[in-house]
Amino acid sequence: MQNGRVSSTPDLTRYAWLSIAAAVVTIALKTGAWALTGSVGLLSDAAESVVNLVAAVVALIALRVAALPATGKYPYGRTKAEYFSALLEGVMIFVAAAVILVTAVERIIHPRPLENLGIGLAVSVVAAVINGIVATVLLRVGRAHRSMTLEADGHHLMTDVVTSGGVLVGVGLVALTGWQVLDPLVAFGVGINIVITGSKLITDSTRGLLDITLPAEDNEAITRILRERTTPQTRFHGLQTRVSGRERHATVHVLVPDGWTVHRGHAFIEEVEEELRAAVPGLIVLSHLEPINDPASYEDIPTGHVEIHRVDSEDHHVSENPPENRAE
Repeated sequence: MQNGRVSSTPDLTRYAWLSIAAAVVTIALKTGAWALTGSVGLLSDAAESVVNLVAAVVALIALRVAALPATGKYPYGRTKAEYFSALLEGVMIFVAAAVILVTAVERIIHPRPLENLGIGLAVSVVAAVINGIVATVLLRVGRAHRSMTLEADGHHLMTDVVTSGGVLVGVGLVALTGWQVLDPLVAFGVGINIVITGSKLITDSTRGLLDITLPAEDNEAITRILRERTTPQTRFHGLQTRVSGRERHATVHVLVPDGWTVHRGHAFIEEVEEELRAAVPGLIVLSHLEPINDPASYEDIPTGHVEIHRVDSEDHHVSENPPENRAE
């Protein structure tokens, strides 16, 4: 039986609008700072904010799609739309990094003096503070609702904060030392850091699209309950778990005595599923009831499954065979 599905996916689009507003404001601020100083670092920073704006719009679309209810055509909903947004965010971070790296190399080869550093730095600091606040909000809400889109957008904005910090350091060092090459060198280092962040986003979103299993702590909470519920009469095997957007799923085969009625088996499953959902909030559980002494119950264990029973000693472990087939 299947239980635990929420009736609707929370609408998180207002946070995407917050990200869009922040991107528009910071683009204006950073472009103005670049126009005042001529700093390649500030120019690269402004370019990344343009990427942030595009990414925020994509995030808005993904969140709208993810919030749509399940239908006959999409019976499991469309929460995985968030992974496409996160994947695109990662690619766009690479684009921003490429702009920064290319521009930095060009300025190293053809250096130019910087102007109006005080005003430019002040404007850039304001933009960084705005991005830092919005990034913190997106990361907090994204983790609370397990929204890959908001987490990706938050990480993206946080890379922008890191970029701004690096740019400020570079421009500040130029102001203190007069070494013009420090500005593009710092910008180049920031670009490398952004590539690392983009790589992680792409990796995480790809894993989600490929139905990666739940985090280790969730799997441990599930298997602990199933081990505690295992007796000579009741057993479990074939546990599979996966992450699907904001949802967490678990499928398990429940083996009960052959003589139990359907009602009794159903009641037992209800109890177990209630414990699982208490341990892993929001977990969607699909249980398959099987007679414990029927050999056929042991022929459909999926190849890819989470181990439930640990080896208790060198001589004893829980068998995957029917009770009457165990070696004495």
